[in-house]
Amino acid sequence: MSPKLSELQALLPTSQLKGDDAVFTDLTLDSREVKSGWMFCATKGSKHDGHSFIAEATRNGASALMVSQVVDSPLPQLIVPSVRLALGKVADYTNGHPSRSLNLIGVTGTNGKTTTSYLIESILRASGHSTGLIGTIEAKYKDSRHPSIHTTPEAPDLHRYLKEMVSEGIDSVVMEVSSHGIDQHRVDSAHFSVAVFTNLSPEHLDYHGTIEQYYWAKSQLFIKSRSESAVVCVDDQWGERLASQIEIPRITFGYNPNADVRISDVRVTPEGTDLFIKGMGYNSNLHVQIVGACNAQNAAAAYITGRLLGATDAEARDGIEQCSGVSGRFQQVSLGQNFLVVVDYAHTPDSIRALIQTAREIIGPEGKVTLVAGARGRRDRIKRPELGRAAATADLAILTTDNPGDEDPANIVKQLVAGTFDIPKKHIQVELDRSRAIRRAIEISEKGDAVLIVGRGHEGYFRVGNSQIRLDDRQEAEEAIRMKLGLVDENPQPKPLL
Repeated sequence: MSPKLSELQALLPTSQLKGDDAVFTDLTLDSREVKSGWMFCATKGSKHDGHSFIAEATRNGASALMVSQVVDSPLPQLIVPSVRLALGKVADYTNGHPSRSLNLIGVTGTNGKTTTSYLIESILRASGHSTGLIGTIEAKYKDSRHPSIHTTPEAPDLHRYLKEMVSEGIDSVVMEVSSHGIDQHRVDSAHFSVAVFTNLSPEHLDYHGTIEQYYWAKSQLFIKSRSESAVVCVDDQWGERLASQIEIPRITFGYNPNADVRISDVRVTPEGTDLFIKGMGYNSNLHVQIVGACNAQNAAAAYITGRLLGATDAEARDGIEQCSGVSGRFQQVSLGQNFLVVVDYAHTPDSIRALIQTAREIIGPEGKVTLVAGARGRRDRIKRPELGRAAATADLAILTTDNPGDEDPANIVKQLVAGTFDIPKKHIQVELDRSRAIRRAIEISEKGDAVLIVGRGHEGYFRVGNSQIRLDDRQEAEEAIRMKLGLVDENPQPKPLL
């Protein structure tokens, strides 16, 4: 489909067309991605104004512009009050309304989005659907894989992915929906068959300001114009509130005795997580190959969603059991050592505490838990002391660097340490070099102990100042284990990060 600007003018009643009508073949808000015949959409962000990159977009072959103010350019311009507000509707129209041809499932919440999404996708495959997935790790369908930049892609990328999936015969897509994605209108005009809520705890408050605003953003996935039905975990006050407020049909679940579907008999082992769910006609024992009590809620959410979309009980159970793991989520690194080493994406106080508790359940009371953790630059500074306090529930917390960007890593760690003022200092160490921190944690571990390396999970790079550093926690852990077991001839020096 190659729409004209005049068609968009009819689609957006408050828009104005300056210059001749023009046809465009696709759209983007990144001037570097512009190709010949595309429309460049100049959004205004917190750091950059897209109007400043119009010259670059023109050089790259743009045939039209969508702007919020008249600019000095020979290209035809569609002028709208807010480019970002218009993007979702325009991207959906340009790509032929692809979500209307799909079972689109949106998963939102603070923790558990990625694992829940992979479990749902596995159930849908087990029940005969052709599936796609969009989330924190990747956008994937059939043999196509695209590493993710954002948990929820920008609107042009999202609707382009959905169009590609429809053209490849995909009928069901599971996607993670972030609060940023909702607030920045990235999912506007996407139509969801089912919306799933996992939980809510303080996160991204540097962006949203208050947890009330954060909750409000999440709740907008569950409005009538966006989603047909909902699956809501009611194990925290925010889930209970959401379930009581939404006007679309919903099924609640959780440990909460008032839930429609109740979770019980959870058992965590090194091989995975077992649970029982009952209610709404469901009566099933489930086994997840992913370790951690939190995965009981993730599995319950996936099971209910799959059943709503037509999966049988056997297909839903098989789909959950066939999901062998999610990259960077309780991912064990094992070379035959006699202690547990886990890399995980946990980066909130609640998820870190839960991970430490899971490790204790696995190794028993005799083992010690060592945690390697940091906090990201320019993100949620007010939660850093609480992150440090959560980390200190391990026997030893080694506080280190985690994608500081242009913020001083030492200052970030000082704020983590501030939350541990009443914790004996022997339980806290600081090592700003992440590679060295991982090596130290593994060097000191003994039989029956656990090492948890958290915050980055599947990620292979992070930024320090103006440099992008190649560092994968899983590879660093494997290298450190090899050294401890004497599987290398020489001791390579850790990669300097700072």
